[in-house]
Amino acid sequence: MDAQDSQEAAGLPARRLAASSVAHLLGKGRGTALDDAIDTGRDKAGMAPQDLGLARAIAATTFRHLGVIRHALGRRLDQGLPADQPGLLAVLATGAAQILYLNVQDHAAVDLAVRLAKTEPSLRHLGGLVNAVLRRVAREQEAIRREGDADPLGLNTPAWLARRWTATYGAQAARAIAAAHARGASLDLTTRGDPAALAGSLGGRVLPTGLGLRLDDARTPVPQLPGFEAGTWWVQDAAAALPARLLAPEPGARVADLCAAPGGKTAQLAAAGAAVLAVDRSAARLRRLEANLARLGLAAEVRAADALTLPEDEPFDAVLLDAPCTATGTVRRHPDVAWTKHEADLARLAALQARLLDKAARLVRPGGRLVYCTCSLEPEEGEAQAAAFLARTPGFARLPVAPDEVGGDAAFVTPAGDLRTLPSHWPPAPGERGGLDGFYAVRLRREA
Repeated sequence: MDAQDSQEAAGLPARRLAASSVAHLLGKGRGTALDDAIDTGRDKAGMAPQDLGLARAIAATTFRHLGVIRHALGRRLDQGLPADQPGLLAVLATGAAQILYLNVQDHAAVDLAVRLAKTEPSLRHLGGLVNAVLRRVAREQEAIRREGDADPLGLNTPAWLARRWTATYGAQAARAIAAAHARGASLDLTTRGDPAALAGSLGGRVLPTGLGLRLDDARTPVPQLPGFEAGTWWVQDAAAALPARLLAPEPGARVADLCAAPGGKTAQLAAAGAAVLAVDRSAARLRRLEANLARLGLAAEVRAADALTLPEDEPFDAVLLDAPCTATGTVRRHPDVAWTKHEADLARLAALQARLLDKAARLVRPGGRLVYCTCSLEPEEGEAQAAAFLARTPGFARLPVAPDEVGGDAAFVTPAGDLRTLPSHWPPAPGERGGLDGFYAVRLRREA
């Protein structure tokens, strides 16, 4: 190693963390969330905040366009993409993501990818291959992007999801969902006061739901935005803010928020004056929830527990269950979800959701309300789950959602009267990303 290579080039640690996280999620860590992979990455130690941010941006961009990138790389490798070398795929894919979709100079992206390969014993002999393939990607980048833009459903969506969304929502809607995923997500904030009064200082616009603001091009770190320290808002996708609104607890009502972390809905319920019990299995995630409540000046009882074990002797006035799910409605915000979840996950999660829904029903007093929701586009985790519950559970009836409860948008309300948002709702105006997460919610009343 010569003197020039004896010190790591600027930006190389961020590329190493991004590539190792991508490789982990595509290999043995499949099912892990990208944020968790970055946070626990072996290469994270001592990394500056700006480098951590760059690593996240590279890895997220790689997953957002992974189908297009894989297709492009496979066509530019004589033997195609090797299925047994996630490390090589990660180096090539993160390099290509920078060339195609990030504001990184082509020569820098190629050079750092080659340097990264040469620091990995298993890839050291492939530096020349990495160089040749990424240089070709750089030369042909406009054609690659055009191809991806032309067919985001067929080229940039896992086949099982493309098939399911086409069957459930129709071909046109499925293509629009895939296009929304490729655009990514803006930063949405739920506000404690009038969002219009905060729009100017934050550079945002009031969401159509009236619950908060959207920052279409937020580049300032969240903790540095005006109002963060004062606790006037919290980060929450526009769709994720709707289930708590549907629950609409009276001030002083006893409310259980099950599977509560990261806590946006807990904050909404507490801000409405409810006496909230926030329950989640993850003590670590609850610590973040508690920190957020403290920043916001809100109070709730927080309990680390399995919701299935909660005592039933003192029923609640209302229960909100945001059940664990495949999270396929959040791909625009968490693009790794599309590539790290399996269709086989559905049956296991649907069974857990049914058990949690039955438990939540037993926690509601007569006359009380129950809102069940998931951030999934899959009917097994939404409409079918609600139908099965009502069929097996006497004494509960659906309380239909009215369009004016969700910003006046009738497209959000199903024929049965439930909430169903799609990432393709709210098509973007010029300069905007548009969209919101895919969510399902049913509101129920215990009659006896």
